[in-house]
Amino acid sequence: MQPDVSTARLFGEEGHGVRLVVSGTVAEIVLARPAKLNALDLPMLDALDGAVSALAAEPGVRVAILSGEGRGFCAGGDILAWGHMEPLGFAQGWVRRGHAIFDGLARLPVPLIALLDGHALGGGLELAACADFRVAEEHVKFGFPESSIGVVPGWSGTQRAARRFGIRIVRRMALGGEVLTAQEALGEGLADRLAPTGEGRQVALAWAQAIAARAPTATQAVKLLLNIAEGEEREGAAEALASAFVATTADRLEGVSSFREKRPPAFPGR
Repeated sequence: MQPDVSTARLFGEEGHGVRLVVSGTVAEIVLARPAKLNALDLPMLDALDGAVSALAAEPGVRVAILSGEGRGFCAGGDILAWGHMEPLGFAQGWVRRGHAIFDGLARLPVPLIALLDGHALGGGLELAACADFRVAEEHVKFGFPESSIGVVPGWSGTQRAARRFGIRIVRRMALGGEVLTAQEALGEGLADRLAPTGEGRQVALAWAQAIAARAPTATQAVKLLLNIAEGEEREGAAEALASAFVATTADRLEGVSSFREKRPPAFPGR
């Protein structure tokens, strides 16, 4: 069940980038590095950043899907990209850079569905945690194996993942090394829906189309409110909601008009 593609943009290079596909009210961010199971390196992070920014500026989109090209969703951070970095460069140029891009993904104005048709481990699970919903195919595994190679989850695996999935299960994965099956992930709240292997896209697209049929302004407002409740964002979301309300008022119209006309405003109070 492929979407009727109206526009497609590639960020980065063919075979080593991120594709943004927009079909009516549904968009898809596709990690497009299939030869490396869509592992993230610095060029991939830059490409993801570009795709997220472009999607946020698409006025007609009401819902988005995050997916990976080829056999996997995302193999996490490419160890060849960061394994040689000295400590400060690793902390600033890799961890904080990725963290900022993942924050932008989590704070997209529209609901985001992650399509997990490959394992979600380490950075791949942190990426999936940025989505509002996760559709997992039955063969998919979930886990945080970072401490087994001497590092820690750095792209909010101990923060956003703990808020969204619960600290107990994150402890079991990040400290205890547990790897969950898709069925176990569903029971623990890491996955929202399961699909037979090869059918995840159909499930994700059907869900996206159902969300897109809902009132878009209310949907975006609800996402902002949920982000505030969850601690995903506070000041920015609260000010965005207040600004959206004020922008509908006659006071705002009068304020802008009086500024342009260089006269004192006469606010009607409505």
